[in-house]
Amino acid sequence: MSLNIKIYSPSDFPIYLPKLSALYDDLFSGGKGFRSKLVQYLGASLNLDESAIGLLAQTVEFIHNASLLHDDLIDRSVLRRGKPAAWTKYTPEYAVLAGDYLLARVMVNLSSYGNMELVKYTAQVISDLLEGEWLQDSLVGDFSVQLNQLDRVHNLKTASLFKWCLRAPFMAQGRFEKPLHDKLEEAGTLLGQLFQRGDDLLDFDVRNSEGKALLGDLKSGYLNSFACFCFADLESASREKAKTCQSLNDYYRAVGGEDVFKKLVQAFDDKNQFYIELYQHHILSLKEHLVTDEESKIIDFLIPLTKKMYFRQSSSS
Repeated sequence: MSLNIKIYSPSDFPIYLPKLSALYDDLFSGGKGFRSKLVQYLGASLNLDESAIGLLAQTVEFIHNASLLHDDLIDRSVLRRGKPAAWTKYTPEYAVLAGDYLLARVMVNLSSYGNMELVKYTAQVISDLLEGEWLQDSLVGDFSVQLNQLDRVHNLKTASLFKWCLRAPFMAQGRFEKPLHDKLEEAGTLLGQLFQRGDDLLDFDVRNSEGKALLGDLKSGYLNSFACFCFADLESASREKAKTCQSLNDYYRAVGGEDVFKKLVQAFDDKNQFYIELYQHHILSLKEHLVTDEESKIIDFLIPLTKKMYFRQSSSS
């Protein structure tokens, strides 16, 4: 089966809402669709039919893009995927309504599939995402935040969807055994945490092949995971300097120079290497639950994902 299912089409939405369709045209173009590709691969390996795989892939992308619409407005981010964010182009009110509408369509579409355990789990994931957004917003301006507090936010806001990507295809297959889902839950949690920590490094131009704007979190008053890691060893005077940095060179000076900064990156990488190895352990432990040759290939697919999630390497590197 082809793993290129079309996630979004204007025909998915009422023709009498042209402004909504225009907003979605902008929103869904340019994204990597990594989460939907993950779901599609797992679904195909579990021998789900194409309509079920398409539903799951669309579900995760609708939830993800709804969260982006809301996040950009809350964070006042003016760009998304190199284009004006929806709230700046279509007004904040339309951005909120468009995000809410995507979430509503998720529940309508999944309900028609008839798997109530999957519907309940998806509703919980949406609730987790919103709770994570509330928690993250409460930490803006808090420069004494601890890494474990951020981990809680990331588990709710980022990892929840990665856990869904791993668990939902098995649920759609009708497999609900707790030992399997416990392992998938742990692996998804680690995958999401690693993704977020890798994303936080982009803010400091570390492995930033995506060209993400620099110091965006810090300038908005939010201490992300890498900045939090750096702040832990800074003297109070250096912390004060770091809070107000407007350029990467300013940040280098605040932490003690570019060489010190590079050592901090290496130490952060070393810390996260433990979580990479723990993730791989959980993935390897899935062997006893994967019964066909095609299912067993899932392990080989999942093991190297940390290259994409944390180190932002291509799967071929």
